[in-house]
Amino acid sequence: MKKFAVVAAMATAFLGSTSAYAVDLEVTHWWTSAGEAAAIAEFAKVFEEETGNNWVDSALAGSGTGANPVIISRIIGGDPMGATQMNTGRDAEELIQAGLMRDLTDVVSDMDLDSFYVDQSLLEACRYEGGLYCLPINIHSWDWLWLSTAAYEEIDQPIPTNWDEYVASWPALEEAGILPFGLATGWPISGVPGVLMSGIGGSDLVLAVNRDKSADAVRGPEFRKVAEAMDSLRKVISPDMMVPSFGDVGNQLLTGEAAGNIHGDWLQGDLQVAGGVPGEDYECLPALGMGDQLTGGGDSFYFPVLPDGTDPAVIQAQADLARLLISPEAQLKFNLVKGSMPIRTDIDLSAANPCMQKALGLLENGLLPSGDFALSSDTQQQLQDLNIEFLDDDNITVDDYIERYASIIEQAD
Repeated sequence: MKKFAVVAAMATAFLGSTSAYAVDLEVTHWWTSAGEAAAIAEFAKVFEEETGNNWVDSALAGSGTGANPVIISRIIGGDPMGATQMNTGRDAEELIQAGLMRDLTDVVSDMDLDSFYVDQSLLEACRYEGGLYCLPINIHSWDWLWLSTAAYEEIDQPIPTNWDEYVASWPALEEAGILPFGLATGWPISGVPGVLMSGIGGSDLVLAVNRDKSADAVRGPEFRKVAEAMDSLRKVISPDMMVPSFGDVGNQLLTGEAAGNIHGDWLQGDLQVAGGVPGEDYECLPALGMGDQLTGGGDSFYFPVLPDGTDPAVIQAQADLARLLISPEAQLKFNLVKGSMPIRTDIDLSAANPCMQKALGLLENGLLPSGDFALSSDTQQQLQDLNIEFLDDDNITVDDYIERYASIIEQAD
C-alpha cells in the first residue's frame, strides 16, 4: 500500500500545467446541510490551495430532486457551470449522450483508475462509447438505521440490534411520548423502501427489482414484507411531527425526541457537526442489522463542455479539479467529514468513525445497485411520488401500493 504522506506530497505534481493567474471555477452541488457544507468546503480548500484558482460555490437547495432540474436546464440552455455534483447513476445520461459533458479520458489517463477504485461498477454510468464523462468521488448508502441512545435510556430498554427488535420497541416508545420514527418532509422518504427491500427482502430482491426491473418480484412474497413494513411505519409517523430537513431529524435523535430513523450515511456528517458521538449518543445499524450487503451509489462530479471562446485557463481548472477530487488527500479529508466511504483503496482510514468502519467491512461483500444507480430519473421520481402518497393517504392499501410499484418498475427502462 502506498504511504499516504508520500502520495499527498505528489498532489501538485500530478495537476499538470496551471495558469499564471487565478481564474474562477463555478461548482454547483446540493450539499446544504451543516455536515454536507463542511465536507464540500474540504474540496474547495484543496482546490484553491493546490491550484491558486477560486472555487465559486453555487449550492442549490432541494437535494437532487430540486437541484437536478436547475443543473440540467443551465447546461442545456448554454449557461454551464465549470463542474457539478450529481448522483452516481443515470441522472446525467441524456446530457452525456447529447455531447454536453466533457470527456475526461485524457484528463485522468495517467492515474490508473482501475488500480484504486474500490468498486469498478461505480464507473459504469460514467462510461459512454469509449469515453469517461464523470468521476465518482464517494460511496454513499441509504442502508442505515439510526437509533437514539437517549430515547432508549428514557424507556429503560437496550438499544435494538436489528429491525425486528426496533419494531418491537415502538409501543414502549409511544407510551413514553417518544416518536418511534423521525422523518423529514419531502424526499427523505424516497430511500426508505430501498433500505427495507435490502434488509428485509434481501439481496436477491434488490437485484430483481433494481437491476432486472422485475415486476413479478415486486408482486412476490418478499416484496410484500417490504410493503407491510412501510405500512407499519406510516402508522407511527405523525405528519405534525415531521421536520424540514434530515439534519433536524438528527437533532431529534440526539435529544431523544425521536428513537430511530432510516437515512443515508450522510446523516452522520450532520450528527458529527452537532457533537454526536457514535456508540455514545447514537447507534448505526447497516442493512437494518440484518443484511450483509449495502446498496451503493453516491456522488459523482461532471464537467460540462464550456462554450467556444472560454478562457483556456478555466478549461485547465476543470481538469485540475477533476484530478484533485480523486486524489488521496482530497478523498480522505472530504469523506471523513461527509460520512461516506472513499472510492480509493490506498488511503489510511484508521481515523474513520465506527459507523464508517462497519460500512467498510460490508463493502468487502460487494455493492448492490441502488435505485439512484439503476433507475432513470423519471422512474425514481415516480417511485418517490408513490411513496409520499402512500405515507400521506391511509386509504391506499398495501395491495394498491404493491401493484402501483410493480407498474412503475414494469415500465422502467
